[in-house]
Amino acid sequence: MVVSVRSLGLSGVSGYEVSVECFLSGGLPAFDIVGLPDAAVREARERVRSAVKNCGAKFPVSRITVNLAPANQKKAGTVYDLPIFVGLLAASGEVPVLPADAAFLGELSLSGATRGVSGVLPMALAAVKAGVHTLFCPAGNAAEATLAEGLTVYGVKDVSALVRHLRGEEPLSPCPQWTPEPETEPLPDFQDVMGQENAKRAMEIAAAGGHNLLLIGSPGAGKSMLARSLPSILPDLTPQEALEVSGIYSVAGLTDPEHPLLTRRPFRSPHHTASAAALTGGGPALRPGEISLAHRGVLFLDELPEFHRDVLEALRQPLEEGEVTVVRAGGTLRMPSDFMLVCAMNPCRCGWRGHPSGRCTCSDREVERYVQKISGPLLDRIDLHVSVPSVEYEAMRRRETPEPSSAVKARVEAARLIQRRRFASEDISCNAAMPPAMIGRYCALDGRCEQLMKSAFERMGLTARSHDRILRMSRTIADLDGSESIGPHHLAEAIQYRNTDILKG
Repeated sequence: MVVSVRSLGLSGVSGYEVSVECFLSGGLPAFDIVGLPDAAVREARERVRSAVKNCGAKFPVSRITVNLAPANQKKAGTVYDLPIFVGLLAASGEVPVLPADAAFLGELSLSGATRGVSGVLPMALAAVKAGVHTLFCPAGNAAEATLAEGLTVYGVKDVSALVRHLRGEEPLSPCPQWTPEPETEPLPDFQDVMGQENAKRAMEIAAAGGHNLLLIGSPGAGKSMLARSLPSILPDLTPQEALEVSGIYSVAGLTDPEHPLLTRRPFRSPHHTASAAALTGGGPALRPGEISLAHRGVLFLDELPEFHRDVLEALRQPLEEGEVTVVRAGGTLRMPSDFMLVCAMNPCRCGWRGHPSGRCTCSDREVERYVQKISGPLLDRIDLHVSVPSVEYEAMRRRETPEPSSAVKARVEAARLIQRRRFASEDISCNAAMPPAMIGRYCALDGRCEQLMKSAFERMGLTARSHDRILRMSRTIADLDGSESIGPHHLAEAIQYRNTDILKG
């Protein structure tokens, strides 16, 4: 008898339906799993065998063949333990015919208890698209699975309770919809940053339009503190964005069973020794990297010139396309990577170039070699180049209370609301994502602005990309100002943030 059990699998950060087909036949007892299983899937034979015996059911003494369809796609992980268990019992008549709209997933222990698996949220969303109405999963994953609307979720603590439910002896109770609680942990606040009003203004523009940012200054000027305060002024995640981000973190195994939904924009800060694969993703199971974990949030690269050249160059395609294509021996995968890039660096190797103390010992040639570690194409993709000077003594005394992040966030959210209305019929949500075709429509310049833009283009040697990025920035500055059109003062402010001379000290 052949029994088919619906289950789910993962391909990168997306789920897909898997059919677990169990066939019992005559011949010498054997237990084979086919359908391109990895070692963890093949080892399910022993876990399922022990779980069947420990739950009081009879393990079939026959030739067992389990096929995981589609058979041409690699299957990985322990997620198929539970559907194989259910399929064997259904094929041997231990439990009645399974509902056609029910799916099963989860890992089993030898005693029959369930263990949580990663990637349940994207698999639950895939189940809804596939027409599944009921999902049985480990109790530790149940809250996460309820985030997929339109799905009745049963949290299974052990297989004995599941068998009693399927036999109609002791029904399980559906899990209630999980709802997030308000975040109570405070974020770093702009109010704690002394001075640096020009840098704060640049951070506000970057947050309002989703622009990339480079902070350049001597040690102790507050670059890292500014960058870590950026999430406090970013707009809140929309429900759809929260599901996208939480799905990626679920696949990476970074979600908390008690709090499966991320409600704050992610902030990722990899060390400068990170490899290109750590940033872009990959590995044997093709897991997401740092740029995908920063999706809809911030990727902060501190000490930018200290990163390896190949690591920095790997950022170029994701910055342009909003997704990363990972090609490995295990396959080709496209993962989302729509993030804000925030970088920080010193002006020279020793870090004190331009400092009032005059302690810098670097020659002009040494400064040039230090800056050349960052390629021109990567710098061209960073919208704002901001100088962060050393903090003056008067600012250290805190005689005036700096503006809190809440006030800045209110202006950022007002600007983002204007952009959402502007792009309501488009597939983008902020000015930084505008393709070139939209720039002429939404960033029109009058005569004075045209003359100013032409002068800057010729004097600064701008590229076509930097020209478009200046227009996007000026559109954001106008949105912060509540202006429908771009004025000369908006454009002039955007142009001054493209001054690459600060990279030369």
